[in-house]
Amino acid sequence: MSNIDQITKRIIAGGEITCDEAKEIVKGDKITLYNCAATITKQCASNVFDLCSIMNAKSGKCSEDCKWCAQSAHYKTDIETYPLKDNKESLFHAAYNEKQSINRFSLVTSGKKLSKKDIKSICETYTYLKSNSTIKLCASLGLLDKEDLQNLYNAGVGRYHCNLETSPSNFENLCTTHSQEDKINTIKWAREVGMEICSGGIIGMGETMEQRIELAFKLKELNILSIPINVLSPIKGTPLENMSSLNQDEILTTVAIFRFINPKAFLRFAGGRSNMDSKTQMKAMMIGVNSAIVGDLLTTIGSKVEEDKKMIDKCGYKLI
Repeated sequence: MSNIDQITKRIIAGGEITCDEAKEIVKGDKITLYNCAATITKQCASNVFDLCSIMNAKSGKCSEDCKWCAQSAHYKTDIETYPLKDNKESLFHAAYNEKQSINRFSLVTSGKKLSKKDIKSICETYTYLKSNSTIKLCASLGLLDKEDLQNLYNAGVGRYHCNLETSPSNFENLCTTHSQEDKINTIKWAREVGMEICSGGIIGMGETMEQRIELAFKLKELNILSIPINVLSPIKGTPLENMSSLNQDEILTTVAIFRFINPKAFLRFAGGRSNMDSKTQMKAMMIGVNSAIVGDLLTTIGSKVEEDKKMIDKCGYKLI
């Protein structure tokens, strides 16, 4: 029996892969890696495919210098900017997604964190959504404190999203206006008030495969069970506008090793999926992806929900 087969059996039995083992198996035969990841997915992860959707509820003029982001005020990008959306527009989007049998809906805002005034307003919006829909509510509102997070939870938000973005060793190369530790504090506070956590990252920002493995282990350490995997869509005007696209094997290898490291998590298709062909998307779903953000994303085009549902069914997953 090969080493990767032994590791696969160990994970299915409830054991874990080590960091050194993960670094070793990504260098081996890709077909074997993908097949073993698919086996782990089938044995350990949910076969109920989780769909969520997001609404850009406040856009642009962000004080942070994240090098990948079109919404940063540090860069000249061609995006629309606007203040916080109102209750009725938020409900329109939530209801639209609910009618398409999407499980979760999140408001997402630009900026390091919302002001106390905006927190009060968005909590009123969530209370309104909770009273007028049954879709599960999530939020992605920046680096909030525990008091703000408690108010959101009281207003009906069950899950908080805060991406780590990249590995601890790479974060300072991509953002200098806040730290990854700031993000981790927000995650910990959100969990303390009773929320589930969604946190992942972006690949294709110049990081190594070892740094992707480092990120996957950090997410495991934090016990994150919903992990968005974004593939960078270089945006004109940002420092990463000239980054080369990842090839399909790099994307699939990343999905596979994330599954080895986080066998029970929902690995979630997120930004950049539109750059993959349907064959690659289906292969990623067989290897380990069992959830997705669907519809339009923040500043890039997302996916068509009905096409996604057909693909999900073809890959053998169930929908809630």
